[in-house]
Amino acid sequence: MGWTFHIGKCSLLGNYRENNEDAVDVKVFPELTICIVADGMGGQAAGEIASRKAVEIIPRELRKSITPQMPLEAVKQATRRAIVLANEEIMALGASERDMRNMGTTVVLAFWRNRGQELFITGVGDSRAYLIRPGFIQQLTVDHSLAQALVEARTISAAEAKEHRFRNVLWKYLGSKEVGEGPEVQVLPLQAGDRYLLCTDGLTGVVSDEQLAREVNVCDDMQQCAEHLCQLALDQGSRDNVSCVVIEVAQEDT
Repeated sequence: MGWTFHIGKCSLLGNYRENNEDAVDVKVFPELTICIVADGMGGQAAGEIASRKAVEIIPRELRKSITPQMPLEAVKQATRRAIVLANEEIMALGASERDMRNMGTTVVLAFWRNRGQELFITGVGDSRAYLIRPGFIQQLTVDHSLAQALVEARTISAAEAKEHRFRNVLWKYLGSKEVGEGPEVQVLPLQAGDRYLLCTDGLTGVVSDEQLAREVNVCDDMQQCAEHLCQLALDQGSRDNVSCVVIEVAQEDT
């Protein structure tokens, strides 16, 4: 079965920041399509550089290593290696430049082999990936925040984590030793009508999951959808940069 994908992307500076530390890209290669979102941190220009490095390095390494017939486990391993390599380069740059020493970035990505039957999802930090269907939304990634760690330790509830003072404090991100051997990579079967959202916390910090599902499900044009979501976050008071990619899966016309 062949597939086609409708993709929209948007990144807005917002009303309170002097520079946009987010980076968003969609890379379409003959054998591979990669959607990636990163949210940099570190002050001055460091966050911008870290997010740009992630968006540059990871797709480059995926394209070099992933082949159409590669087994799923090998694809997952190649994905982790690409993320680890990006992490190493960001850490090295942070160690070599005084102004960059606190640099880091989140990253979340979705990609598929252009004749394949599955989507690969992974992330580090608190930028998120969602699967959205009519009346349904599922967060596919786990936030690497201290608040989420407290939820997993059963110290606080998931509801309390949304307002916790550590909700935006990350313990793992690109630029940190905690990345280790790389994150888990999910493999999801492609299904016509499914929609995926990749986004930074500038969006999820002010727009609820339920509202995200409603807004994505009513959109017909994915580019307009991405732009609408980012503007919605600003309208609802987001004080951050806001970025997202929206993906719709459809059967290829034959």
